[in-house]
Amino acid sequence: MAKRKFKTEVNQLLHLIIHSLYSHKEIFLRELISNSSDALDKMKHLTLTEDKFKDLDFDPRIDISFDENEKTLTVSDTGIGMSKDDLVEHISTIARSGTKSFVEQLSGDNKKDSNLIGQFGVGFYSSFMVADKVEIITRKAGEEIASKWVSDGQGEYDLSDAERDCAGTTITLFLNDNGKEYSQKWSIENVIKKYSNHISFPIFLHYEDTVFEGEGETKEQKKEQKKEQKVDQVNEASALWKRSKQDLKAKDYNEFYKTISHDQEDPLLYTHTQAEGTLDYTTLFYIPKKAPIDMYRADYKPGVKLYVKRVFITDDEKELMPSYLRFVRGIIDSEDLPLNVSREILQQNVVLEKIKSSSVKKVLSELKTLSQDKEKYVEFYKEYGRPLKEGLYQDFTNKEALSEL
Repeated sequence: MAKRKFKTEVNQLLHLIIHSLYSHKEIFLRELISNSSDALDKMKHLTLTEDKFKDLDFDPRIDISFDENEKTLTVSDTGIGMSKDDLVEHISTIARSGTKSFVEQLSGDNKKDSNLIGQFGVGFYSSFMVADKVEIITRKAGEEIASKWVSDGQGEYDLSDAERDCAGTTITLFLNDNGKEYSQKWSIENVIKKYSNHISFPIFLHYEDTVFEGEGETKEQKKEQKKEQKVDQVNEASALWKRSKQDLKAKDYNEFYKTISHDQEDPLLYTHTQAEGTLDYTTLFYIPKKAPIDMYRADYKPGVKLYVKRVFITDDEKELMPSYLRFVRGIIDSEDLPLNVSREILQQNVVLEKIKSSSVKKVLSELKTLSQDKEKYVEFYKEYGRPLKEGLYQDFTNKEALSEL
């Protein structure tokens, strides 16, 4: 098992996370579950569109277990998994645009840097807020050999071959004193219900329960005790955007936003549309309070995910929103697109173009409503005034609406 070193940016980020974010430490579990959900989304798409995966016995789920005595917490999924190269690229390097500028903006002020990290997305690295050591065992779909990654977050990691029965990823956290509460059932349940209740795959919690047996009606009267292993589904496992707006509260929308955006703050605004008729589609869009850190980079990460009939298609398509609205986060779910739609088809698809056109008008309409609240609109304009102006020469159709904004 050879020692390897993290990239410099990872070391800087880990130092900041470990020393600055204890007040937000519970988000580590939200991040790990979100990553598992993304992996399951991608695996589900493969089983529906790729011939070699269609006969796979795919049981999409996230399993969480803990050991209070050993102070460990394990999050496991049956998603797409990672290869050894993936581990190096995505775990041992911050494979995301804006890394350098992110590190350059660190001020040394814990509170300010904490908010900045919320914009950047802490992701997997937040595990080191609560763990002295993290172990990953993962196997990529279509591959036979699994890989094992181990690190204490101090600048180095070990990488070796391993075994796993099926595709997916298992992450084990060896908890430190700051994280030992997450080796208890109630604490884990609370975080899942708060942040991950609307993840669209079931989350199962494994735990040991004490059962009292014998004569008598109360625990005190029953003489025998025995331990039973139990498994409970903790979340609702429903696609929030498909639920009726009347059934949802602001808290539901805000927590779902944090799940898909990796932000720590509530959004500035959100808009939920469920259209039926010539086209059937659902959209749920958010505008973050703070601008994404890569907003002025040519290789910015798009913020809108595309689903077809609740099946994840892509989160890497810049055609889903015009570039002047690249700060928008959210979901487009169409009932009218094919599951195996390619990137080339997406760029020329009439259905998607109509959804995009309606979505842009809806977002601009929401911003017009927001502009009636001067204080909030000034807050918005300080963050997004510059990209909004780009729309004046990009989007002739909505030029009048953009001019007003």
